[in-house]
Amino acid sequence: MIYWQLFFEFAKISLVCVGGGYASMPLIQASVVDTYHWLTLGEFIDIFTISQMTPGPIGVNAATFAGIKIAGIGGAISATMGFVTPSIFLCIALAKIIFKYGDLGAIHGILNGLRPAVIALIAAACLSFILLAIWDAEEMPQDFFATFNFVGAIILVGALIAVRKKIGVIKILIASGAAGLILGNLFR
Repeated sequence: MIYWQLFFEFAKISLVCVGGGYASMPLIQASVVDTYHWLTLGEFIDIFTISQMTPGPIGVNAATFAGIKIAGIGGAISATMGFVTPSIFLCIALAKIIFKYGDLGAIHGILNGLRPAVIALIAAACLSFILLAIWDAEEMPQDFFATFNFVGAIILVGALIAVRKKIGVIKILIASGAAGLILGNLFR
């Protein structure tokens, strides 16, 4: 039962997800965290982080890791197959249409119209992650400073400054991890 549920949930996400792995994250979060409560927001963010660090598409990696966390190896296979199956059929159908009819302006118009929605989905995911990183809470706390994570805020500001100075992503990740390890132990 859970395997079919994972397959269909991730197939639905994949079917409407346009814009890459980052755009799929809010949809996956809505399903596995908010709707079914299979994972907590913290577990989901851990899965998202690991999905970024491992080779391969972020969305597929996230589906695999979420599936394994929810239902073991069978869950990983179900979620991954659910995530990739609609894309396979959609790519085949679009390829046949393009080869048969050539370049269609309508397809370009649809894709151009989806860009703002993709940006909104990515921004929503970023806000959720910032909320968890800075306040150690799954929703905005009543007492603003009760759960405020000063270490997380310092690392966030430092990473933003490093990005603006065009420092490489790998260096920023290594420095952020080291800062989290050192500052987290100092201010525990």
